[in-house]
Amino acid sequence: MTSPSPSEGPDRAEVPDRAEGPDRSGRADRAGRAERAGRTEGPDRAGRADRSGHADRPDRPERAERKAPRRAVDASRRTRQPTEVRRRLIVEAAVPLIAERGTAAVGVREVAAAAGVSVGTVTYHFESVQEVLSEAMVLHIERYYAALSEAAAQATSGAEGLRLLIDALFTDDTDRHWRMWFDYWNAGERDQAFARGQAERYETWHAEIQALVERGRAEGDFRCDDPADFALRFSALADGLALRRLRQVPTLSVADARRHLRRFVDAELRG
Repeated sequence: MTSPSPSEGPDRAEVPDRAEGPDRSGRADRAGRAERAGRTEGPDRAGRADRSGHADRPDRPERAERKAPRRAVDASRRTRQPTEVRRRLIVEAAVPLIAERGTAAVGVREVAAAAGVSVGTVTYHFESVQEVLSEAMVLHIERYYAALSEAAAQATSGAEGLRLLIDALFTDDTDRHWRMWFDYWNAGERDQAFARGQAERYETWHAEIQALVERGRAEGDFRCDDPADFALRFSALADGLALRRLRQVPTLSVADARRHLRRFVDAELRG
């Protein structure tokens, strides 16, 4: 029996079945999938076309709502405390420092730390630490004597008002005031503005004492030919006792300081 030639039917029939049939069916399957994809993937093609034409992007709506990045506020539009407010805060912070340590022991770094600001902020608002301390002393003294004046004004009589002044001048807390007062006093030797301020403060203080004496005289409690002269001597004695109280040489208690002033009032106005 003769062997079949390679070009004859059986081999030609088998080769196409294995090689061509599956390929053709594969191409048909892929074509069918492509056709089905063409029917189902149209919107995506449209979306790609839209994106290529820079149209709206319905498939990514969140991008259209994205806000522009926030820019820093221009320095000229930032909210800042007015200069007078910042100066006052620094001065307020310096008051207890002076009361506790005295002006000689307080520097710009201590003031800045107490105020919670930088040293540069202090030097920006003030020409020197001495200017800070000066304003702090004035602020404290004005407050102190304003409180004394208010207490005297609420007294039911001139005699009671003078007694209230004596009690307020010497307490366990007034040592701090007197320390600041004498620093203020010494500053007047170097600064004419301070000297003028001291003179005005003494004039006001003397006038208040004088008014109480005149009121007590009108009420029949005091006898005094020259209330202004009495006010001067009363103020001088209070200053001397305060200095003695600070130095404690010899020792002077609050009770003794008050007693000396009351004896002076009794001798001058009731004797």
